[in-house]
Amino acid sequence: MIALSLAEIAAACGGVLECRAGATEETVVDGVVETDSRLITPGSIFFAMRGEVTDGHLFAQAAVDAGARVLIVERMLELPVSQIQVRDGVRALADLARTVVARVRSRGELTVVGITGSNGKTTTKNLLRAALSAVGPTVAPEGSFNNHIGAPLSMLGIGEDTRYLLVEMGASGEGEIRRLVEIATPDISVVLKVGLAHAGEFGGIDSTQRAKAEIVTSLPPTAVAVLNADDERVAAMANQTAARVVWFGLDSAATVRAVDIEATVSGTRFTLVTDGGTLPVRMRILGEHHVMNALATLAVVRELGLDLSDAITAIEAVPRAERWRMELLEPAEGITVINDAYNASPDSTAAALKTLAQLTRTAGRSIAVLGEMAELGEYADEEHDRIGRLAVRLNVARLIVVGHRARHIHNAAGLEGSWDGESVLVPTADDAYELLRNDLRAGDIVLVKSSKSAGLRFLGDRLGGVAS
Repeated sequence: MIALSLAEIAAACGGVLECRAGATEETVVDGVVETDSRLITPGSIFFAMRGEVTDGHLFAQAAVDAGARVLIVERMLELPVSQIQVRDGVRALADLARTVVARVRSRGELTVVGITGSNGKTTTKNLLRAALSAVGPTVAPEGSFNNHIGAPLSMLGIGEDTRYLLVEMGASGEGEIRRLVEIATPDISVVLKVGLAHAGEFGGIDSTQRAKAEIVTSLPPTAVAVLNADDERVAAMANQTAARVVWFGLDSAATVRAVDIEATVSGTRFTLVTDGGTLPVRMRILGEHHVMNALATLAVVRELGLDLSDAITAIEAVPRAERWRMELLEPAEGITVINDAYNASPDSTAAALKTLAQLTRTAGRSIAVLGEMAELGEYADEEHDRIGRLAVRLNVARLIVVGHRARHIHNAAGLEGSWDGESVLVPTADDAYELLRNDLRAGDIVLVKSSKSAGLRFLGDRLGGVAS
């Protein structure tokens, strides 16, 4: 975090300061802000948050022992460090982030890029970080820090010299993205896709669309909305924003588009088309669905006035989307495991299956190990059913479905016409491993796909010969 006095931090948080251990209101603090006591380093600021499961105040002593210099608390504690008492820790965190971003922005060098979508946020963020870091100091969240806690924490990681701040904006309901936008209104907002991810929490696809649109609805005319021309629900957001709209996609009307897409086991290739001409792109990331993430990235780069060739070089060097996202593993000669089991929605699972089918079109067996797609609510049975039928239509050679909650994938595969033994339902990941460990042979490509809660990412590591 940028250097602020204790008095400035208290004012930003709307809290009451109590100085201890010789500190005064003028004492300057510039440590990292954390809500997890296990991540505290000397000089850190610790927010003691009350959550659904536990209370951060219980870990304040551990934070102090680890070197925390300031505690943000909802009740004063008998600990020998300065404390700022606030009414609501979550709001105080957001208010502090708002103050810090505004102060750095006032110097005129900071550009904020917001990213949302039902799928692809983290990959797009990683590609953008690679492209922009080569130009200037860039701050982006680690992993999927995109909610009401994670996003402000990542914002607080900026320094006085930060040139680009990338903010993933996720949500599980309407209003959440709007609150993140109010903390740091993006200069450029990217909307990737509106799909059924977390549909059970949102209450349906229409609610999801309204929630995702919040990233553009309050943008000023000076901002830019980078929208997916191929997704009609995203395209409709052009009528909901005062910002200038830039289109990306495969549609011929898109400002930044791709042609000649080719997906192979070594990566994904396409030709970038803009008003400035064409450029070849050869990503190491697997799956043609990641072409859209690359196009969104390059659309942002273009709007920032940066060199597209340099950006392409940067994103071509990115080895994978993220840990457990279309991660290529090669445990033995000729065998390939694609571990894509960190998140799973109907759209991302369908895309992963299509990639599997493309990679095995001319040779080798396609094997899909699928688990539950979580948080679909009333759509769960229907969407798992759809995935089972899709696997058969794509001629996936072997389907292993793991867990009772994913059973409709297996049932639908049978109804769609899979032969006896082509689809198998097993209760646990261990059972799936036992089925495969002695059966894999050269040429096989195994896709492991599920929501994080199903735990199949560890099965993917096991099959891929990686210690989890």
